[in-house]
Amino acid sequence: MSYFRTAILLAGLTGLFMGVGYLIGGSGGATIALIVAAGMNLLAYWNSDKAVLSMTGAHEIDERTAPEVFQMVRELSARAALPMPRVYLMDNPQPNAFATGRNPENAAVAVTSGLLQHLSREEVAGVIAHELAHIKNRDTLIMTITATFAGAIAMLAQFGMFFGHNRDSNSGGMGIIGTLAMVILAPLAAMLVQMAISRTREYSADELGAQIVGRPEWLANALRRLEAAAHAIPNEEAERNPATAHMFIVNPLSGARMDNLFSTHPATENRVAALQELARRMGQGGGFDSGFGRTQAQPTPSHGPWGGGARRSGPWG
Repeated sequence: MSYFRTAILLAGLTGLFMGVGYLIGGSGGATIALIVAAGMNLLAYWNSDKAVLSMTGAHEIDERTAPEVFQMVRELSARAALPMPRVYLMDNPQPNAFATGRNPENAAVAVTSGLLQHLSREEVAGVIAHELAHIKNRDTLIMTITATFAGAIAMLAQFGMFFGHNRDSNSGGMGIIGTLAMVILAPLAAMLVQMAISRTREYSADELGAQIVGRPEWLANALRRLEAAAHAIPNEEAERNPATAHMFIVNPLSGARMDNLFSTHPATENRVAALQELARRMGQGGGFDSGFGRTQAQPTPSHGPWGGGARRSGPWG
């Protein structure tokens, strides 16, 4: 997706924010909403990553506390020619992940404990490479700002239900019907903008992530597992903050709420098909050795802190 189109979509979110402010407080409310929107953009640029990480319950890890996943992020970052991002872990049983940060120099990758428990090492590598692709494509700032705006629009629309009838005479006389329409349509429109911003970026990150890790089938297999788990294992933090859903590699919402009538992600089967086509174009092996991360000095243990057993769920496969 071009930066021009993304800018237009973000302008649309700003317009929605101002529209709800207009219904609540007339022209004065719209002006205040514009000022607040400008402040939100500035705040989101500097602090939105911290806000999103806090909302998802993520805590930072390092090479001492989680050496395997930290080393994997380091190695994949080097392959992607990226600075080493901060690494976070969410104590969440649903396998999932996201990236955030205003630029590659101030980026973070967050994975759930469920991701490390349910996926093989190769699949985890594919997921992390996908998130690093978002960082390399500079998607993370746009996606985080979008989450901030969508959440604020939904909250302001609910305020409109209670205070819209008190707007001044310059409000255009839309009355309670207009207010109710905005309460319903504004969050829906914000969700559609999230979808437009997210969907193309997911395909792009899939392709670049597969090239970074060198094996498109690793990411394809991971997407299949993540999709199945997302419907079976709830993500309570994401359910409480659905505006962040588009940031995850797969939609973390279970479908139990109205928010899930529209997905911010492309269909998983379409993403897998695109990765399979990429694997055919790249040829078997995809240009990298299939024994990713293994050296003579680093033997392959049978089990590791990510689990073990016949499904090869240990960190070194």
